[in-house]
Amino acid sequence: MQSEVISIDSHIRKVYVPMTETGFYILLCLREEAHGYSIVKKTEQLTHGEIKISPGTLYGSLSKMEKDGLIRYVREEEKRKIYRITALGTQVLELEMKRIERLYQNMREAT
Repeated sequence: MQSEVISIDSHIRKVYVPMTETGFYILLCLREEAHGYSIVKKTEQLTHGEIKISPGTLYGSLSKMEKDGLIRYVREEEKRKIYRITALGTQVLELEMKRIERLYQNMREAT
């Protein structure tokens, strides 16, 4: 399957690059279908409890990301909305991962 290339417009770049940690972990988790509570738990697990996403922050971010086309609603299971990252969201996440890798590499070179 060939990945589709989507142009990241200036609005998306302005809002999501650089990305907040919350936004980063939401997109990272949504590489697989997930509902809000599972995103919160997976983020806590990945960060060893250092990052705890509050429900208000999570659902506000999910709504905004869905409106901006970074994630999409897939279906509902047991009254929980299931989301998944879109092609645009994947591109934005990859852009952020490259930025973080560059920062890490620069930090290592400067010490």
